[in-house]
Amino acid sequence: MARTAFLPHPLSGAGASNVIYLGAAQCRRKFELFYPEGFEDETYLVAERSHKERAHLEWETELGAASFRKLLARGEFRVISDAAVRIEARANLLFSFERMALRDAVKTPAGARLFATELYAFLYGHGSPQRRFADWVEALADLPQRQSKVLTWPVATVFGFIARPDRHLFFKPRATRKAAHLYGYALGYQPVPSWPLYQDLLTFAAVLRRDLDRKPGFKARDMIDLQSFMWVQGASEYEA
Repeated sequence: MARTAFLPHPLSGAGASNVIYLGAAQCRRKFELFYPEGFEDETYLVAERSHKERAHLEWETELGAASFRKLLARGEFRVISDAAVRIEARANLLFSFERMALRDAVKTPAGARLFATELYAFLYGHGSPQRRFADWVEALADLPQRQSKVLTWPVATVFGFIARPDRHLFFKPRATRKAAHLYGYALGYQPVPSWPLYQDLLTFAAVLRRDLDRKPGFKARDMIDLQSFMWVQGASEYEA
C-alpha cells in the first residue's frame, strides 16, 4: 500500500502542535523493544501489519466502492454481509462474541439489508463524516440481537478500518485507552459509540502521526501502522 499524507483530524486543543506529550519517547522506546526498526521492521510487518493489510486488499477486491454498489443494486445484501464478516474473521480483529453477535444479526433478510445499505453509506456515501458515523451507529443499534449486543466500539469501527485505513481507525477500548494514558493524551470514553468520541480518537491518531513522522522508521503509511503502535502500548501480549 502506498504511503498517504492523510491527517485524520486537525490538531487543535489537546492536539496542538506545541504540546509535548510526556510519554511519547517512552512509548516509542517500548515499540522499539519489540520492533527495533519501527514500522519498517520485518518482524513487525509479519506480526502486526500483514494480516490487517491483507484484509484491506481482500476488501478492495470484493467490496470496493464499485463492486459494493453493484451488489447493492442487485439486492445482494446477504452476499455483502457474509463477505464483510468473512474478511474480518480472517483478520481476527473482533472478539469471538462480537463476531457471533454480528453473524446472528445479519442472518435475517432485514438485518442483512440494514447492515449492507448503512455500511455502504458509512464507507462511500455522501454527507459529513459526523452524519455518516452517527447513522452507522444507529443502524448497528437497530440490528437484531440475541445474547450479545451488536453495537460495540470494535464492531462500529472495524469495517471502516479494513475498508479505508487511510481514513478510519479501529478502536479496541482497553488497549487503546491504556496507550493514550501512557502517551499522556486525555482520550475521552463512553461505552456507547458516538461521533465526538470517535473524533477524539482520530485526533489522538493525528497526534501520533505528527510525532512519529519525525523519527526514522516511524513514518506511518496509514491507520494500520498507527493502530498497531497503540496496540503494542496497551495490549497484554506486549507487557514488557
